[in-house]
Amino acid sequence: MLYNSTENKQEVVSASQAIAQGISKDGGLFVPQEFPRYSADTFKELLSLDYKGVAKKVFSDFLTDFSDSEINECVEKAYTSEKFGSDNPAPISYKKYNGNGVNILELWHGPTCAFKDMALQILPHLLTKSLKKTNDGKDAVILVATSGDTGKAALEGFKDVEHTKIIVFYPMDGVSPMQKHQMNTQEGSNVRVCAIEGNFDDAQTGVKKIFTTPEISAKLNDNNMMFSSANSINWGRLLPQIVYYIFAYCELVNDGKINLGDKINVVVPTGNFGNILASYYAYCMGLPVNKFICASNSNNVLTDFINTGVYDKNRKFYTTISPSMDILVSSNLERLLYKLSGDDDKVTKSWMDALKSEGKYAVSDEVKEKIKSEFYGGFCDDDKTKATIANMFKEENYLCDTHTAVAIAVYDDYVKETGDKTPSVLASTASPYKFSKSVLTAVNDGNEPEMSEFDMVDKLNELTDVDIPKPLSSLKDKKSRFSDVVKVDEMPQFVLNSLGVE
Repeated sequence: MLYNSTENKQEVVSASQAIAQGISKDGGLFVPQEFPRYSADTFKELLSLDYKGVAKKVFSDFLTDFSDSEINECVEKAYTSEKFGSDNPAPISYKKYNGNGVNILELWHGPTCAFKDMALQILPHLLTKSLKKTNDGKDAVILVATSGDTGKAALEGFKDVEHTKIIVFYPMDGVSPMQKHQMNTQEGSNVRVCAIEGNFDDAQTGVKKIFTTPEISAKLNDNNMMFSSANSINWGRLLPQIVYYIFAYCELVNDGKINLGDKINVVVPTGNFGNILASYYAYCMGLPVNKFICASNSNNVLTDFINTGVYDKNRKFYTTISPSMDILVSSNLERLLYKLSGDDDKVTKSWMDALKSEGKYAVSDEVKEKIKSEFYGGFCDDDKTKATIANMFKEENYLCDTHTAVAIAVYDDYVKETGDKTPSVLASTASPYKFSKSVLTAVNDGNEPEMSEFDMVDKLNELTDVDIPKPLSSLKDKKSRFSDVVKVDEMPQFVLNSLGVE
């Protein structure tokens, strides 16, 4: 299994090189040259496996330069009951909303209470093994731009991992208070956290520019270091996300919710398009999917793109109560466009160049029709998000976070619009306690609380009787370690200073 860049098919690398490097030299993203195909017989065999077993199967088919023992070690270290609370890190809650059944795939039982843990608990193990195969002796410098959850999950995953350093940038006013406190109290001798004056797109663009600046890479090389990424632009981040969609399908079969071979819908709240892309890649492997339902908040650039074929980031940016989706440049969409264009690197590059120079691009009619046939795009604003949280709690006594609520609301719109009752897997991406103010306001008849973040956590627990995850409750008395704030153009120097590189 080899990988090439979405913007230059001539750049071909192994799995370990793709993971170690993170992003191609030309700025494109690494994609597999082909996908393994899972037949009905394959899925029948998967039905008897636990989460770790499914993960080992998927990884072995994509990471062909890793030995079975290496893959086994990575999986066994990542998905422990100590980290995820049970042997099943991705349980499904079977609920109803407005009378329609919805299978909620809870991806937030890990150490930072967000779905990013599903990938970022294993990425450090994959990366350190990749470095030994491809760049023995060099330390990896992990650069991360975060809209909230990736930052903390990456910091926790790479904390004190040998031969790695991690630097996380987040938008100063674009994450929840809990997310900010999680990052700024992070332990570890190899971690740094910095806010930027700007939004997530500014942080993401800044990180990508640092990655692709030859002078900075040369300085790192002189100091026996190299850049890598923990964002979903890194194949080692995206691959683990494929696993939980395949596992969820097997769980639905095992629980008698569907028959083997039946199609499902997949519903994902998404900003950077990585989580929903993982489900699409599972579909490319043989997962029976009827429709991919892409749920956005008021930053509905993906909704408009799916419906029109025009991607236009030249629009108002909204700061919402679902901040991890406050994104106007969805990086992983590039991988989907490459696939749907017939692996055409030149046309993919032309679209990405247009996005950089003009802030927009329009895909061909053929690609537009493919997207329309397989994807549904919808969005909801903050008021509807809060109403969905309140209704879900009243109807099912189920407390969901703001991002999951966006997905539930858009799924409800989809069913009303289409009448499609295909069984659906809905990705629940974070604990409600990560967004206590918004969730508490929603279940408290719209009354916005005037209290501290952790008092809101306690009040939400009192009102709902939903357990507070230990990783969040334990933060209450922790002191912040980091308070740096820089402008976007100061990010490169912050990185060099943090590394002690002149």
